Amino acid sequence: MIAAKGEETRIQSTFRDPQGKLYFEGQRVLRTIYPEHEGVVLAWLRSGLAQRWIADGYMIGTQILEAEPLRLEHQRISFPSYPWEWTPGQWKAAALLTLDMCEEALREGYIIKDATPLNLLFSGPRPVFVDVLSFELREPRNPIWTAYAQFVRTFLLPLAAYAYLGWPLTATMQRRDGYEPSDLAPWLPIGKRWRSPLRSLVTVPLLLQKQVYKRSEWARNYRPALSPDAAKSAVLRTVRSTRRILENLQMPRHSSRWSGYPGTAAHYHQADHCAKQEFVRVALAELRPSDVLDIGANTGVYSRIAANSGAQVVAWDTDVQAAEINWQTAAEQRLPIQVLVADFARPVPPLGWCNSEYFGLLDRAKSNFDLVMMLGVIHHVLVTDQIPLPSVIDQLSRITRRWLVIEWIPRDDSQFVDLCRGRESLYEHLDEEYFSNVISSWFTVRKRVPLPNGRTLFLLEVQG
Repeated sequence: MIAAKGEETRIQSTFRDPQGKLYFEGQRVLRTIYPEHEGVVLAWLRSGLAQRWIADGYMIGTQILEAEPLRLEHQRISFPSYPWEWTPGQWKAAALLTLDMCEEALREGYIIKDATPLNLLFSGPRPVFVDVLSFELREPRNPIWTAYAQFVRTFLLPLAAYAYLGWPLTATMQRRDGYEPSDLAPWLPIGKRWRSPLRSLVTVPLLLQKQVYKRSEWARNYRPALSPDAAKSAVLRTVRSTRRILENLQMPRHSSRWSGYPGTAAHYHQADHCAKQEFVRVALAELRPSDVLDIGANTGVYSRIAANSGAQVVAWDTDVQAAEINWQTAAEQRLPIQVLVADFARPVPPLGWCNSEYFGLLDRAKSNFDLVMMLGVIHHVLVTDQIPLPSVIDQLSRITRRWLVIEWIPRDDSQFVDLCRGRESLYEHLDEEYFSNVISSWFTVRKRVPLPNGRTLFLLEVQG
């Protein structure tokens, strides 16, 4: 983030928007509008459509603080996420909301002029449109949806690359304006390129590029000449055909290494599962945390226990399929669980111009949670990622405001042994006594419960 000159508490987070600037003051999310755009923005925010979307939760809550100069305050999403941290289902949900809002806006005489995933955040499992300046009055005789190409580049082509080529959606963090058809074409078999929906997304646009000069000349000289009804129908057809393409993009449905883990973990018997879930359930009932982070959440068993206890939950996992199951379940059950594809050991850094446009994962997490859960994960961080235990505990102390629920895995655990790959001698010091000595520098043990399988659950409190 970029600190405004002379104001240490004010953080400016946007500089690309031609109509205004968004910035933070403490926990407040504020926006100033440039004078030449004040009237248009004020009229839009006071419109019945904008007010209805805000009331229904489709668009971020926005309060007008001052009319001259125009200053706005937005509802704060407690844990903002970015598209490169979403599951495929979250991408589609965000895309569908964008199209739904565009179609409804058409009926009211408006049009969306900026159609990118960066316009949305997730609040729990639901996408919310947060760029309130992305709508404008539509020219009644214009039959073109100018944001269509951007929607294709930033929504449809990344989803197509994931579905048909296996390109990870996380790669979009380096593609702010999305993909071009020419990025995908060389990797697609000829036969597949001519089948729907790739024919519309990749093949036909590439063929039309041969007419790029003629089309650009036409676009520069084009003056809308259709009747308002015909122009509106043309834009509506574009939006609806785009929706059909999106719906035809079928995401791969396959099991991953970890998506079936809760039901296939041979090192856990029913008594272990029951004891572990009861420990977590009792701890949450006693502590009543408002904000919980579930690190290594997998398919969300413990995320749902936390959500059902009354907490707002953020769930991180590196496995896309497991995270997808967690998000789908939370959406179906309407639970306040926000799922991210995120790696505690390799957190996404600050990104954008001068690393100042998008918060890093740990920047967002710092002191943001009353309670952090790290269940069945620490051996992966210690062995696979080779992060020293003191560094792990130190980082956890920076994320939680007070409580930590953590599961210790002994060296003779089958999963620990599998991860060592013959390097057991490197980890001989990792026993529970060492663990207890390390955590004592940051946390106080409030509860310790051994499981029948030899693992141990701890409830820890940050030292005052």
